[in-house]
Amino acid sequence: MFSDYTQGIMIIACINMIAVLGISVLTGFTRLFSFGNAGFMSIGAYTSALLTAKMGMPFIPAILVGILFAGIAAYLLGSLTLKLKGDYFLITTLGFGEMVRVLFNYIPITGGARGLSGIPKYTTLPIAVICLVLAVIIAWTLIHSKYGRNFTAIREQEIAAESVGIDITRSKKMAFVFSAMFAGWAGALYAHNLMFLSPMMFNLAKSAELTITVVIGGLGSLTGSIFGSLVVTLLPEIFRSLANYRMFLYGLAVVLIIILRPAGLFGYREFSIRKSIAFVKAAPGTITALLKGKSSKDKMEARK
Repeated sequence: MFSDYTQGIMIIACINMIAVLGISVLTGFTRLFSFGNAGFMSIGAYTSALLTAKMGMPFIPAILVGILFAGIAAYLLGSLTLKLKGDYFLITTLGFGEMVRVLFNYIPITGGARGLSGIPKYTTLPIAVICLVLAVIIAWTLIHSKYGRNFTAIREQEIAAESVGIDITRSKKMAFVFSAMFAGWAGALYAHNLMFLSPMMFNLAKSAELTITVVIGGLGSLTGSIFGSLVVTLLPEIFRSLANYRMFLYGLAVVLIIILRPAGLFGYREFSIRKSIAFVKAAPGTITALLKGKSSKDKMEARK
């Protein structure tokens, strides 16, 4: 039904959405910015790839082990760094991401700088879509649970949240581990889609791209993060035919979105079919009222 090229773009879009959903929970609902998500993504990717390619483990268990390893790494890092305030935590996660990349660059079993090849092609479009649906359900359930309400309270006013008995450090650690596990999940799917891994795939630019996607979609909005992922994934492909100007136009589009919509595409709001239908139905009346108001204003000015 879809060409190989279209399916490839759709798979990458689903993988990016899974990774961005994890960052949305962390950044959008607790206001913790992390530049280490590419590191967690690489842990999930390399772990699952080595298990399937070198040890013959089935795909699903390999994904689960990759997710688990990414979560353990985040738990250990969070235990050491989440008490840091402001930019210090961001810088620490940045350093962690680069440390993991350099580590994989020199470990022989991962192929080092030459990369890891021979990874079986397990990530198909149906599997990517099923994983995305599961990720949305899990993230939505978490955000609308007691723990999600704690995240929101921390985002709005950390001191007030602590005063009513919310364990700030524990909640932040939970969001951080959740974000890392989703990144590991995305990394495992990514490895079995490309069938090749290189440490340079998970550099600082990848972490920045994932965080920028959340900001574009709108902080505090899961559906906004999904739409933001679509925008960031599809724009480079749309501009591909413009060759030398592709990245310039991509960057310009991102800047315009940030300028025109500082809160992002959805900013603290979730997409609602009911509200969208109501908006479409009310649009003709709103336009008519605006036109009538403008006409009356013109007549008054003419009389003057």
